[in-house]
Amino acid sequence: MARSKNDSRIKRHKRSRKRVQGSAARPRLQVFRSLHHIYAAVIDDSKGATLVTASTRQKDVAAGLSSLTNLAAAKRVGEIVGQRAKAAGIGAVVFDTNGLKYHGRVAALAQAARDAGLEF
Repeated sequence: MARSKNDSRIKRHKRSRKRVQGSAARPRLQVFRSLHHIYAAVIDDSKGATLVTASTRQKDVAAGLSSLTNLAAAKRVGEIVGQRAKAAGIGAVVFDTNGLKYHGRVAALAQAARDAGLEF
């Protein structure tokens, strides 16, 4: 039986999570992309706590964007999550693509977070 795209993504995510772990020193920056929005969260896996979030569902992030699903929206989410992480005292993270390919909106978000001062 053929796997769906989401089943394949989940399989890739489980495989990568064996190696990618967030800690207090280097939390995990996880990205999720849906058809309508893009989400980013900085997570400390040792505590099981989410430290910082940003997504196009938040009104302050989505303000002024013509579309919530394009590269500009991904860059905006990357900038905001980078700024919020720096404000929370987080300078270095481990990047988790959540099983998605490092391409397009995911890569744009990562580059914007790097430009905002996050190191990964």
